[in-house]
Amino acid sequence: MSVILTRGRVPRTPHTEFYSEPGILALEEIHGTCGFSGDYSRKYHYRKYPTQQVLPPHKLTLDLRPQPLPPQPLQPWHLRTGRLKVQGDVLSSRVPLVYGTSTFVYAARFERSSAADLFVRNGDGHELWFVQEGRGLLASEYGVVPFRPGDYVAVPKGTTYRVELESEECWLLIVESRRPISFAPHYLNASGQAHLTAPVVETEVQAPEFRPARDEEGLFRIWTKHGGGFVTEMFLGHHPFDLVGWEGALYPYAFHAEDHHPLAREIHTAPPTRQTFQSGTAPRDGFAVCTFRGQIEGWHPRDVPAPYAHFNADSDEVMFFSNTSYGARKGLVEPGSFTVHPGALPHSPHGLAAKRSLEERRKLSDYLAVMLDTFFEPLSVAKQALGIAEKDYALSFNRDTQGLEID
Repeated sequence: MSVILTRGRVPRTPHTEFYSEPGILALEEIHGTCGFSGDYSRKYHYRKYPTQQVLPPHKLTLDLRPQPLPPQPLQPWHLRTGRLKVQGDVLSSRVPLVYGTSTFVYAARFERSSAADLFVRNGDGHELWFVQEGRGLLASEYGVVPFRPGDYVAVPKGTTYRVELESEECWLLIVESRRPISFAPHYLNASGQAHLTAPVVETEVQAPEFRPARDEEGLFRIWTKHGGGFVTEMFLGHHPFDLVGWEGALYPYAFHAEDHHPLAREIHTAPPTRQTFQSGTAPRDGFAVCTFRGQIEGWHPRDVPAPYAHFNADSDEVMFFSNTSYGARKGLVEPGSFTVHPGALPHSPHGLAAKRSLEERRKLSDYLAVMLDTFFEPLSVAKQALGIAEKDYALSFNRDTQGLEID
């Protein structure tokens, strides 16, 4: 969904002479994707290029690379991310959960805003956050995007940003992709506008609020993630938020889960009707992100609201449960539960969930969960997540988690 925005002052014609103020030539930068073929923005720096480092860069000891587990039996996993320790900031707190060749998922529970002189940049991939808890501001060269619980926050690869917390703590699920992440292209018409039947509307995107250029000198650090999880510290002698203006279709934004408008029908709706975002060219590669939010359950007189067992053999499915109301997992999950279902296994509701769901016909549900399905990309559980894994999760599908008996 390429919505082109203009913020601040930019020349009418790209790549032409333009001044920040009389006598100071603004310096143009193109921030683009897909080798000059994808979405991009043109940015105009006040007086210095973003390449003007003033001290040699050096690699930090911080290592965010997922560590492989020794060979495991084929099994589903249940990771309790709410039990992670709250520590650090938006970068240093990241704990890898699962990873593939181009898709990486982290949980981050942190308590500190970014230091005043410290900025973050992801050189590995595009980021999509889901905000489980906390409020604050994502500040970048593009401006400021407020965030709150239930928000998705999209941060394009290469964006220089910092997080300014307005709450004591923050809890994020972070999806990272080597490919750009956008709204599902099949929701768009030939002009890039959302179809009238799409569950997402581009006008409900929260774009950055532009702030005046920071034409300031000093020593400013940028921590850049690269090489799959290494972090290098670089030093600029000027503030990185120095844009007099920008224009384009690549920028951070927020989109609240409540602004995904569910599509209902009289019988159970399959996950594709819940899709919000996409990376890659589904179903050939990349992944889909689906938003499971409350909706009217099916009104067919014999509808079974619980999902059917499914064996999506070409997809690995992970799901983050924001609350505990999702019928297929009631009594088993807690806020922040993260389940991993490999494509090599069928999966289904737990215990008597299908029978219990009959009581939910025609009712308004109140669950909230985020699902990610990869396409032809197996995901592995990272060693760092082993400490929050439930033992014997594979046996939970055979347990009656609600203590009910079959009639």
